[in-house]
Order: sequence, then C-alpha cells, then structure tokens
Amino acid sequence: MPDVRLASPQGRWILLTTVLGSSMAMLDSTVVNVALPRIGRDLDANLSALQWTVNAYMVTLAGLILLGGALGDRFGRRKVFVVGVVWFAVASLLCGIAPNAGTLIAARALQGVGGALLTPGSLALIQASFHPDDRGRAVGLWSGFGGVGAAVGPFVGGWLVDGPGWRWVFLLNVPLALVCVPVALRHVPESGGEGARGRFDVLGAVLGAVALALLTYALIEAGDGGLAVAVTAVAGVAAAVAFVVVERRRPEPMMPPDIFSSRQFTVINIVTLCVYAALGGFFFLAALQLQVVVGYSALGAGTALLPTTVLMLLLSARSGELADRIGPRLPLTVGPLLCAVGMLLMLRVGPGASYWADVLPALVVLGLGLVMLVAPLTATVLGSVDVARAGLASGINNAAARAAGLVAVAALPLLAGMGEEAYREPAAFDAAFGRAMGWCAGALVVGAVIAGATVRRPPPGCRRPECLRHGGVVSPPLEGEPVRKRLG
Repeated sequence: MPDVRLASPQGRWILLTTVLGSSMAMLDSTVVNVALPRIGRDLDANLSALQWTVNAYMVTLAGLILLGGALGDRFGRRKVFVVGVVWFAVASLLCGIAPNAGTLIAARALQGVGGALLTPGSLALIQASFHPDDRGRAVGLWSGFGGVGAAVGPFVGGWLVDGPGWRWVFLLNVPLALVCVPVALRHVPESGGEGARGRFDVLGAVLGAVALALLTYALIEAGDGGLAVAVTAVAGVAAAVAFVVVERRRPEPMMPPDIFSSRQFTVINIVTLCVYAALGGFFFLAALQLQVVVGYSALGAGTALLPTTVLMLLLSARSGELADRIGPRLPLTVGPLLCAVGMLLMLRVGPGASYWADVLPALVVLGLGLVMLVAPLTATVLGSVDVARAGLASGINNAAARAAGLVAVAALPLLAGMGEEAYREPAAFDAAFGRAMGWCAGALVVGAVIAGATVRRPPPGCRRPECLRHGGVVSPPLEGEPVRKRLG
C-alpha cells in the first residue's frame, strides 16, 4: 500500500514533480495558439501549416495517450513518466530551433508522443504514491496547480512571443524538464510493473493515430481538391475501419468495444465530441482573430483569453457539487447552450472592438458555460461504467475530446471559407471567423439537445471524480486508476 504522506518532504517533492510534468503538456496546449501569427510570419507559413502546427501534436497525443498509460502500468510509472518528460523536452528543443514549417510540424508530432507518455503518468504517480488518507488532497492540489498553470500559460506565452520570440514558447520546456527529471528520479517511488501481463495493443494505437492523421490531412487540403486528397480521405476511412475491426478481435484491446454497450457512456462521448470540437476550433481561431483583426499583441491576446480559464479554476468544484445534487442533465444541457451564446457574442469582436464591451462579455459567458458542463461531464463518464473501468472510460473520453478538437481545427477553415492567406488579410479573416463561430455554436446546440434528451443521473455508489478543480479548456480532466492495473 502506498504510504507517502503529503506533509512529508518526499510528498512535497512528488507533488512538485507531477505538477511540473503535467504543466509542460498543458502549457503547450494553451500557449501555441497565441504564437501562431508570429510563427506564420517568421517561417512564411500559410494557414495549412499553422493548422498542422496545432494538429500534429494533437494527432499523436490523442492516438497514443491510452497506450501511454498502459506502458506505465507495465514498465513502471516513474520510468515512463521520466521518459515522457525527456522526450517532450527534446521535441520542444527541436520545435524551438526549427528552421522551417515542415521541421516544426514534425517536431510537434514528436512532442505529442512525449505528451502521451507523461500526461497519464502524472496523475498515476500521485495515486500510486500517496497514503489513501492524503490521496484526495494531493490530487486536489495537483489539479489546482495545473489549473493555475493553464491560466497563466497564455499570458506567459504572449509575453514570450512579444519579447524573446515565439521559439521560447517551446524552449521554456527544457529548463522545466531539467528540474523535473532529477527530482523524479531522486524522490518519486517507482510503481507499476509488478506482475502486469498481457500484450500491448500497439497495432490499435498506430491505426488510430494513422486514421486521425490521414483524415486531418484530407480536411486541411480539401480546399485544393485533387486526387491526392481523395485517396488520403479513403485511406483514412479505411484505417478507421481497420481500427474498429482490430479492437473487436484483439483479446486485450486498447479501446474495448464492449465499453460502448453502456448507452450513457456512448451518449456522453457524443456530447464530448460536439463540445470539444467547438472549443478546439474556437481557441484556435480566437487567438488569431484578436491579433489579426482586432490588432492585439500576442501578450494582449493571451491575457484577453484568461477569464475563461480563471472562471473554470475558481468555480468548477462548486459546479460539480451542484450537479451531484440536481443530476447532470440540466448542467450538460444549459452549459453547452451558454457556450454557444458566448461564441455568438464573439461576432461583435471585429475591427476596433472594445475589450470591456465586446471581448470580455463573450468570454465570461463562455467560461460560465464551461464551468457548468465540465465537472458533470466527467462525473457522468465515470458513473456510466463499472468502477473497475472508470480510468479507462476517462482515458477514452479524454482522447475523444482531443480528437474532436483536432478535427475541428482541420475542418473549420474549410467550412468557413478561409483561404491559405486568410490570416494575413484582416477583412477576409474577420468574415470567415464569423461563419466559423456559427458552426461552433451549432455543434454546441447539437450537444445540448443530445444531453437534454438522453443523459440520466449516474447510479448510487459509482466512481466520483478526483480532479475537482480543472482549468484546461482543450479536454476534460483525465482521471486515473488508483487500484487496478490495466494493460489496455
């Protein structure tokens, strides 16, 4: 039984290590969008290259995050976590010195692999190290500090872009890793790997990532048409079908198909796809809109987006308590509708827009919508399956949210009619941004309707979320499996 106490020096070191590791991945998820206009200008990149700068990371992260957790169970959670931190730091260094857009995109894909190794390991180390009496408080501090990191990320990213330059958005990860790795090796006990057996579903993970990559490419390049796009789209669909077939036939699949026999689990993942597709598209385009059209600096754009994250950090725990009392259906219906209203309010954010009168009200409404829906969504995911599979359910839901975001970043510019040079033409980008917000709001309304019609209160005695405070805006919180070892 784990016996490290939170108040002990070792307990504080463990908490520091896990916060640093998870913050590296969370910072990159929030600050890169702010740097995109400057990256495009310095590397002479078109809009497709900027889309890939975001999506190359998301493809490998979403496709491999379940496998990353299984590797920690088999080979040791600390070992895989440290490998993930080192991998992430090296890939970040490659991003920071990239001479062109192609190199940057490749390095971002490598970053996603590192993120898939360290992200699930961060929470798993806490759950496997701390005494049961201290585990809840340790998880609360971890998620709270992670939320603070998500809140300050866009601010720090904007300051770096306007100051030393956008490359430091990536290079900042190197000193963080130089602190994190030796502390982990010295103070964090190893866990996992004591008798874990079974085969890894590497084929399933590869097929999932390949399907996402091919479909993303087809969506990004669809505006140009041509045989290559059609062939890529067909190959992406074929890879997705092959993924389903493999998961149905393997004895130990990464994503067991029978978990979707729970109607509630299936429905809540469809709602997740709708919500996080809208959010992924919004945060990709909003940072560009504020800089390209409104004229904000990178620091101004990053700071302007802070209210949404701050509201989530301050109020998400109370939202979870409310959902426990009244059930998840109302929050999961009203929350997406509020988010949709917030995105429609962003239609007022154009040339000469006032922050206090135009930008802030939209972000506050959006933030309140997120506050209402994120905690109930996580609780419903965990409550829709057996307790023994709650960690797996959370991982699938987290991966689905990230996949929805990357598809949205690929598809929205196409749906909104953005050309390759749109982000260099304020008037054209402003018009396309308005159309994109309509698509995002529509996806949220669909999610709200599905939730209102189908979501039910989880049964008594089901697993409850441990991450009560959450500041991330690109995916729901990732809950771990503190007791059962699973190889996926």
